[in-house]
Amino acid sequence: MPSAFTILFFIIVVLAVLTWFIPAGKYATDSAGNIIAHTYHTVSPHPQGIWDVFMAMVIGMIGDSKTEGAIQIALFILVIGGFLGVVNKTGALNNGISAVVRRYEGRERTLIPILMILFALGGTTYGMGEETLAFYPLLIPVMIGCGFDSIVAVAVALVGTQLGCLASTVNPFATGVASATLKISPGEGLIPRLILLVIVTALGIWYTMHYADQVKKDPTKSLVYAQRAEDEKRFDISEKTQDTQPLTKVQKRVLWLFGITFIIMIMGLVPWTDLNKHWTAFDTFTNWLHGIPFLGVLIGKDIPALGTWYFNEITLLFIFMSVVIMFVAHMKESKFIDAFLKGMGDLLSVAIIVAVARGIQVIMNNGMITATVLHWGEVGLGGLSRSAFIILTYIFYIPMSFLIPSTSGLAAATMGIMGPLGHFCHVSGSLVITAYQAASGWINLITPTSGIVMGALAIAHVNISIWWKWMAKFMVILFLVTCVFLGIAAVL
Repeated sequence: MPSAFTILFFIIVVLAVLTWFIPAGKYATDSAGNIIAHTYHTVSPHPQGIWDVFMAMVIGMIGDSKTEGAIQIALFILVIGGFLGVVNKTGALNNGISAVVRRYEGRERTLIPILMILFALGGTTYGMGEETLAFYPLLIPVMIGCGFDSIVAVAVALVGTQLGCLASTVNPFATGVASATLKISPGEGLIPRLILLVIVTALGIWYTMHYADQVKKDPTKSLVYAQRAEDEKRFDISEKTQDTQPLTKVQKRVLWLFGITFIIMIMGLVPWTDLNKHWTAFDTFTNWLHGIPFLGVLIGKDIPALGTWYFNEITLLFIFMSVVIMFVAHMKESKFIDAFLKGMGDLLSVAIIVAVARGIQVIMNNGMITATVLHWGEVGLGGLSRSAFIILTYIFYIPMSFLIPSTSGLAAATMGIMGPLGHFCHVSGSLVITAYQAASGWINLITPTSGIVMGALAIAHVNISIWWKWMAKFMVILFLVTCVFLGIAAVL
């Protein structure tokens, strides 16, 4: 498969060609810029050429009068990469997982739900994925050593994180980018996503533990039983399961700061007063803080209350907490800068892909065909019930997620179309985002276009056909449960 960049660029080219054939049109909008249904009318065509194709990616980053740029999102992605780079430099995340494994040595069956919940929390909050590749060399020997197999080890981290991504709550790469595209708060739809997170995580834990118990009771039930002896030798089970790397005091402090950072981000993004008009504690506290002589000015008069934050505020949060961790970890300035820039470099492709994906919206908007596509959707989907629309949206995103494994790229490329279509069918934008995330998480459990999946299986020496065989029943169950959930959520 070509890279996500190539696929997105190809889509831009195809859409540019379509601007020569699809009638141009537009909708009337209200004072807030929202499209008014049933006001579509045709306008003079504006076909896009070669210059426009390449310019679309530039405008996708900086924006123009018709399309908002992705610079705000891209900068946040780079900063959170820098933050993770600083945290990883301290070794806190790796040793934190190791500490949990050691604590439950001899009780590894209990370890399965604990670790899967931790990995799911990582997936739902910050899109944990590639980071799990560092844990497999530790998890595989532990799981094989206690009588399970390498599939269980892969499932703990891979299924755990991707189920978290499937039900992303405030994941900046999925929920954040999609919400920004629809110009809604990432906190909208939080409660239904939390419910979905509990449901799918519980299903994943049950499915993994059921298989683990079967293998423990009868090792021949393992789908990789033929290579068990080779695995025991390959992963040096006896030595690796005895390896100890206790957390230092500094790493413990860093982990606390890591968790506090995401708690503050969540509290900042959740629209508390929208959920309940009486939940004004953060507004009251902020006003009180601003009123303190000197201190209020010293801290900053422009600090917004928690619950009203957006990308600018949470970007600042991660920059600030990176600096705090630098001092707590006694990290030299040069090492801090290196770690921060390296972390930014790790996510540079993600930041750029958001701009490239936004170029799709640029071509459609400048070619004046976005409204026409929406009009077709308005006519074609107008008779559908809300449940039927959201389930079809979920199904639509499954092949799209295969073609564009990047959650942020997929959101930036498509949400500008699917969000307004949901509006025509009286489905909230937040539920459309939930459907997109669910489809992306579902396909990224098995897709060969995902570096996370292929990397994990390569480390574990598990053939992808075996992984598909093991996942088959779970994928069917997960698909049906998600469809039912979305269908019910649409009518509530």
